[in-house]
Amino acid sequence: MNNFYKQKLCDVMIKNNVDAMLIAPGEELEFILGHTTHICERFQALFIKQNGEYFYICNLLTADEISEYMDGNKVYSWFDGDVYMQTVKKALQENGLIGKTIGVNSTERAFIILDIMQNIDVKFINGKQILEKMRICKTQQEIENLKIAAKITDETYYEILKFVKPGMKEKDIVDFIKSEFAKKGAEFGFAIVACGKNSALPHYNDDSSVIKEQDIVLCDFGCIYNGLCADMTRTFFVGGVTDEQRKMYDYVLRGQKAGVKAAVNGAFVPDIDKAARDIICESGYGNTFMTRLGHGIGYSLHEAPDIKQSNHLYLEPNMTFSIEPGIYRVGEFGIRIEDIVLTTENGNETLNNSTKELIIVKN
Repeated sequence: MNNFYKQKLCDVMIKNNVDAMLIAPGEELEFILGHTTHICERFQALFIKQNGEYFYICNLLTADEISEYMDGNKVYSWFDGDVYMQTVKKALQENGLIGKTIGVNSTERAFIILDIMQNIDVKFINGKQILEKMRICKTQQEIENLKIAAKITDETYYEILKFVKPGMKEKDIVDFIKSEFAKKGAEFGFAIVACGKNSALPHYNDDSSVIKEQDIVLCDFGCIYNGLCADMTRTFFVGGVTDEQRKMYDYVLRGQKAGVKAAVNGAFVPDIDKAARDIICESGYGNTFMTRLGHGIGYSLHEAPDIKQSNHLYLEPNMTFSIEPGIYRVGEFGIRIEDIVLTTENGNETLNNSTKELIIVKN
């Protein structure tokens, strides 16, 4: 059990009048318990009470596995031939949660929650934001790991520029990124490599296109170092660049720099989005920038805080997030530039330091 974050979660629950948190298997369970397990149609979850006490409910087939991570705390289990709801009711009764408010994490299934609500007097609420608040501000050790992950990703970008040649497939670059991360002592996180008109699809999900003699290449990628994620996007050109592409690149770069400049300690998130979006709109293609400006990052690639117009949050020190405006001209090309930013007491720090200037590769 991650007792540091368990206490932070309890503090957030107290502030939000939540009596307990239900955490089903997935990334959130692994983060706080140090282990996750296979999720199936049978109900299972960790419950953490406001006072720090915790227990687990699961089928017998998972009980022994989970018990190893529970530090002697109670595991309630049932046999497949039993009625599982009786075990759930017993656990909630013994822990004083009948009639109480329980937050639910992002991986629990609706049919389970509806089933429990129909049979037991409990109130379930969305617990996702509460769990995000628990870790929205990073510790110094986490920040150091984020910096190392960003540095490795920066270094890999320069290797990509030396590697790319016309005739390669997008997959060849993805495989190269994987091997570079491994050489540098990091885990592979993800990689989107989109060339030509594929670059106009913000979350392109293929890798079979071939890079041409004169082409645009968008690389959105990041490693994982000691559990902390990196995320960076660079757009570069192979063989040459058109005047129109150069002009659009300048708009995206200016928008990205404006977003970074605005993303300081105490900034109102909608103002950050506006600072970048206003410049993209000057291009005449503001309607193609259909995404948020950025997302939080840490143990998950996407977590709080979202940098978007509807998030009425003021930034605090030690928050980490992306700033990634783009222009996406479907059927033509797309351009995105992304850095990870850390808020500090006196402003901010950009964790990515690889060049953002327009690069033409002529290998």
